[in-house]
Amino acid sequence: MFSLPEESAEKKAGLKFNPKVLELLSKYSEVELEDVEMEIGDLEIWLQPSVTGVQIPRVVAPTKAKPSELLKTEFHRPRKQYPGSIVEVRLGATKAEGGTRGKQVILGGEKVPPFYLSEGTMPHPPIIALDVFDTEIRLAKAVRMHVEEVLGDPAEWARLSVEKFGADMVNLHLVSIDPLIKDTPPAVAAKTVEKVLQAVDVPLTVGGCGDPQKDLKVFEKIAEATQGERILFNSVTLDMDVKKTAEVIRKFGHATIAFTSMDMNRARELNRKLYEYLPREDIVIDTTTAALGYGLDYAFSIMERTRLAALMGDNELQHPMASGTTNAWAAREAWMSLAPEWGPRELRGPMWESLTALTLLLTGVDYFMMMHPAAVKTVREVTAQLTSTLKGDPASSASWVTLKI
Repeated sequence: MFSLPEESAEKKAGLKFNPKVLELLSKYSEVELEDVEMEIGDLEIWLQPSVTGVQIPRVVAPTKAKPSELLKTEFHRPRKQYPGSIVEVRLGATKAEGGTRGKQVILGGEKVPPFYLSEGTMPHPPIIALDVFDTEIRLAKAVRMHVEEVLGDPAEWARLSVEKFGADMVNLHLVSIDPLIKDTPPAVAAKTVEKVLQAVDVPLTVGGCGDPQKDLKVFEKIAEATQGERILFNSVTLDMDVKKTAEVIRKFGHATIAFTSMDMNRARELNRKLYEYLPREDIVIDTTTAALGYGLDYAFSIMERTRLAALMGDNELQHPMASGTTNAWAAREAWMSLAPEWGPRELRGPMWESLTALTLLLTGVDYFMMMHPAAVKTVREVTAQLTSTLKGDPASSASWVTLKI
């Protein structure tokens, strides 16, 4: 829309119109133009002055008062539900169950990560077995001083482990069956096992020498001779004839440790093979223990991942875990004579084994195979403290800051 400007306005605007055009435009009060182009030289813009004399008040931010107390709110401890759980493995058979053991132990049964007592309970505390050997072997001085009087006598060694050192189980290593050591026949090895069973009434673990062929022959003989005792064989590996070994273990009512070397995929593979011949309740897994000084971080990582994967629903890993904690003595720092700042090896060795066990305790290990009495006592006391202090009470666990131990 275009309004015809007055003359004074025309002059002020600097517009120049043809007189005839002005004459025609004078007849109309408004003129609508289409397709018009305008060329403007200098353009001046007048802005009307604002209202004067009015003061705009200054906005001042309100002064913030210092808080006199903390905000109060309720804390609800989150409780996570895990879809998986660890199967229970029963070891040892009492007279009522067809065996001769004075008690039975149960491994596994967890439904939450280790010591997450605010989310669930640990139905069965970890079991500690003391190592016993069927022949004299080289031992660190710190260990030898406690068992020197029974070396070479596995039955008496087992009795000492239970009656004096409080072992929950005995872990008998049949080292002498190794073809490169004594090549003890299977029948002789079976008699050694029978003597140990007569000396103690706790459940028994029987370990081979690591030779796949010889271990299978010895396990076959021992499994038959100890039918009904519910022995834990240590161990079945992928290098062995898994089918024959598993069939023998099942036929005579025993259980086994499935051993693999720090590889979750190989642990799954071995378990899949065992499932064809053994029920899940007869399998304990061992992913290898490397001690402080030569790989504890690797052992911890694999065991922790294995347990968490099992709780998250991995059926092939839902088994109790075993730890050959005695491997701590393979680290030279545990037994060698070192500089004074390392401390006496008589103390350093047990501490090395204790630290290895306590570290792996936090991954969820259910079965420890150990050697030094002081290390055994330490692990048992710490475990009792961890499992009894909170007693699965979420309210108590939330106030851990003020907890007195």
